[in-house]
Amino acid sequence: MGPMSANPYDALPIRLNVDDSDSPSDVVDALFLGRFAAGEQPYSYSSTIDRVKPSATLLPLSASVLRSARDDDRSATLAEGEGWTLLISRWSRGADVTVTAVSSELAEKVLKEATDGATDEPEPQPENVTMGFWYVSPRRGPHRTTRQISAGTWEEIRPNYTAPVADAMDRLMKVTPDDIAGRLLLLHGPPGTGKTSALRTLARSWRDWCQVDCVLDPERLFNDVGYLMDIAIGEDEGTAKGRWRLLLLEDCDELIRGEARHTAGQALSRLLNLTDGLLGQGRNVLVGVTTNEDLERLHPAVVRPGRCLARIEVGPLTRDEALSWLGDEADGREDVVGREGATLAELFALRRGTSPTSVPAQSSGVDAGLYL
Repeated sequence: MGPMSANPYDALPIRLNVDDSDSPSDVVDALFLGRFAAGEQPYSYSSTIDRVKPSATLLPLSASVLRSARDDDRSATLAEGEGWTLLISRWSRGADVTVTAVSSELAEKVLKEATDGATDEPEPQPENVTMGFWYVSPRRGPHRTTRQISAGTWEEIRPNYTAPVADAMDRLMKVTPDDIAGRLLLLHGPPGTGKTSALRTLARSWRDWCQVDCVLDPERLFNDVGYLMDIAIGEDEGTAKGRWRLLLLEDCDELIRGEARHTAGQALSRLLNLTDGLLGQGRNVLVGVTTNEDLERLHPAVVRPGRCLARIEVGPLTRDEALSWLGDEADGREDVVGREGATLAELFALRRGTSPTSVPAQSSGVDAGLYL
């Protein structure tokens, strides 16, 4: 074997193979790597913008466009300037911007010029709360995006819950960092009882001290150590300086039911370790889980004393509570609610079935879709 070349490009030269499965955007992505791989521009900086202003081009004033491609779901632009090359990948409202340059300082400067003032920041609304959404992207791996979510106040949605649940929620909504003992928040009960609605309102009640992130693929999270570490260990903007983070995992029946040790492998132990084991030490992380499982079927390790910050069974409203919720609509129609009461989803279905001129399909100013 001959001596190793000092130039890594000589050892690993780029070979671009294109077939009919590649799009023009894929070719633009590949062309962008040339100067970085060859060592001509060995420094790279990148940034992701979740919401780009419609008027933002993301191109520095001195940029010269070399290639531009648009596919069904994204566009790619390759541009250059003196000593630097820039790639812009745009999708929907978001964009990835990457710069390579002859120096670290130049790469950072060009990236700042391209992205400065490009983020679209709508006027904050009192009823909105910023929620993060984690998922594994085929292109970028573990990825977090944010959205403004409309959420009612607890006073507005409190009538949607049966009395014991409302009393438990009263205490939960008032929790502060000083009150935190257990790290696991467990909401369980039949579908359509308002678990997600309660979590959105909790995010609004805690927004001064806690960032709420929803994991869209929880079954993958706890079976992928890299994904778990990215979320649990990595610092995200806005979660530093002692700020807490609540990770929401919805509909996790398979993850936490009693037989999970056989069906989910290490998923359960990783969840528990994140809340109060070594992985959770020194991390201001709470985990919120919703499930339709009965309490008796939950894994005993999940519900043991000291592990849960709150464990609330969210059930249907009683018959009297359901009739009170319907208000005037129940007059003469008491038979529509059975002796066992009704879930929030059932009550909204009853309301949607009334005359369009009677009562609008929402409760206490909160969008009807929030009960799911």
